Amino acid sequence: MQKETEQPCTHLKWFGIPAIIPFIKPHRKLLLAVIVSMTLSSAIDAIFPLFQNYAITHYIGSGTLDSLPVFAISYLLLLLFQGLINVWGCYDANKAEVEVDRDVRQACFDHIQTLSFSYFNQNSVGYIHSRIIADPNRIGQIVSWGLMDIVVYLVYIISIFVVMFLLNPMLALLLLCVVPVITVVTIFFQRRLTRANRKVRERNSIITGNFNEGITGAKTIKSLVIEDKMKADFEADTQAMRLSAVRAGWLRALFQSSVIFLSSIALALVLWRGGALTRDGLMLVGSLSVFMNYATSVSTYVQELVGTIANLINSQVNIERIDRLLHTRSDVTDTPEVIAKYGDTFHPKRENWEELDGEIEFRDVTFRYPDGEENVLEHFDLTVPQGSMVAIVGETGAGKSTLVNLVCRFYEPTQGQVLIDGRDARERSQLWLHSHIGYVLQTPHLFSGTVLENLRYGNPNATMEEIEAAVRRVSADKVIARMEHGYNSEVGEGGDLLSTGEKQLLSFARALLADPRILVLDEATSSVDTLTEKAIQDAISTVTHGRTSFVIAHRLSTIRDADVILVMRDGKVVERGTHQALLDQKGYYYRLYTQQFMQETSEEAMRTSAQ
Repeated sequence: MQKETEQPCTHLKWFGIPAIIPFIKPHRKLLLAVIVSMTLSSAIDAIFPLFQNYAITHYIGSGTLDSLPVFAISYLLLLLFQGLINVWGCYDANKAEVEVDRDVRQACFDHIQTLSFSYFNQNSVGYIHSRIIADPNRIGQIVSWGLMDIVVYLVYIISIFVVMFLLNPMLALLLLCVVPVITVVTIFFQRRLTRANRKVRERNSIITGNFNEGITGAKTIKSLVIEDKMKADFEADTQAMRLSAVRAGWLRALFQSSVIFLSSIALALVLWRGGALTRDGLMLVGSLSVFMNYATSVSTYVQELVGTIANLINSQVNIERIDRLLHTRSDVTDTPEVIAKYGDTFHPKRENWEELDGEIEFRDVTFRYPDGEENVLEHFDLTVPQGSMVAIVGETGAGKSTLVNLVCRFYEPTQGQVLIDGRDARERSQLWLHSHIGYVLQTPHLFSGTVLENLRYGNPNATMEEIEAAVRRVSADKVIARMEHGYNSEVGEGGDLLSTGEKQLLSFARALLADPRILVLDEATSSVDTLTEKAIQDAISTVTHGRTSFVIAHRLSTIRDADVILVMRDGKVVERGTHQALLDQKGYYYRLYTQQFMQETSEEAMRTSAQ
């Protein structure tokens, strides 16, 4: 999967429209109702000037008020009818927007749940967030309100020219000649305004990012004494936005003035020719007033129609991004046969799931990351008996997570097999495997909600006794006891109301609550203090008994009892063996351990002297 790049649309590409048809079809009745109601409303708008024509001809021209009550009531009833269908149309358009927005967003979110890790590695959180939030909203707007606007403007323009040709074909042709000029001018300015507004939005995004950075990084800015540089950079950004905004404003003013000027020309042509016809008795004054009304409104409606079409063109970027996302295929997929037996992510067939014992074997595994150029593993073999502990050590960036990612089937081997209980992992579903794995991350993440809600993610059916037992086993009960509302305490967004160590303990309890057959600890003790680490280590000794466990370790002193230690360097396994065997080799592991032991001894001595 490559990072997506985008180019702004400059013309209507109809092949993008079919991508959203599946989301439109369920709501076609709503959209049809919008079309019908707005067609009626625009047609009524077009015939309203005919009432003016009738009033001038029959009341002002003849000097009588006969049938005025009927005329007034008819006019008011038509206004009321138009108001009702406008309410009907706007309600349906709003409902269609919400429904389409929801369906597109849900489809995107559901699809993202099925994608492999490589997609998230190559696409930023902001990019993915925009696909799920901004793009569906834009599509919902263009499908509903965009459709409504096009119908309104198009029907009105067609209707008034039909009326004008019925009243006076020659004068209608004269006014029709102005429409192409207005259209060309509108298109000319619309393209430039779109580019100018895009620059303003880009500048505003940069300013927003810098402003956020200036706040979140305030302590760093002050410690580095770079306030003057930040001020100068911010001034440069705001100046660039000012220039872009002024240019956009200048174009907008010129555009509006041009349209007003053309509208005045259209009105002047109507007055010139229509006045002559009226003077010669070839046209009624009421009819002239109708043409004047149409002349002043046609330019506005043409302008709005072109603007709506331009918005439709711009929205194709959103449509194409959604289409690309929904057609993105995961690097890790289950075969149709596996899905038929075990179900998929959202429709599991748990009755067909076997128990997992926990024996794992790497058989001649070669692996390269989808966006990588070199093999991380080559012809790698390893058998992990049920209940064994495998520790993986190495410097930052050495590739320690690679083996775990293959065990969890977050990635597939480039060559070879990863066997679970003697069977290729690909012969059973991802969800089956993941349901038997407990994973504690180096950077713990809690979901917004209470402590209890977060713990139940590990096992929604767990009783309070089971939850309290899991919490005690990792010493998280002390953390909860300090909270004002205990298990009902809010943890904040991402667990921000807790310290990193507290979040880690709760994450550990959540993983244990799931009672996994395979336990993965990704530097799970690196974010806690020494006392907390000892409590977790005591818990690990208990909970890993009888479970296959993989421990990615930063502190080598924590994995002395591992059944096998894999030492990674530059993405390769360079040593393997028990703790003592690796020390006896006096190789890379020996140097790492000795260096870290001396550092920890020095830190302990400094803490003791400080006390």
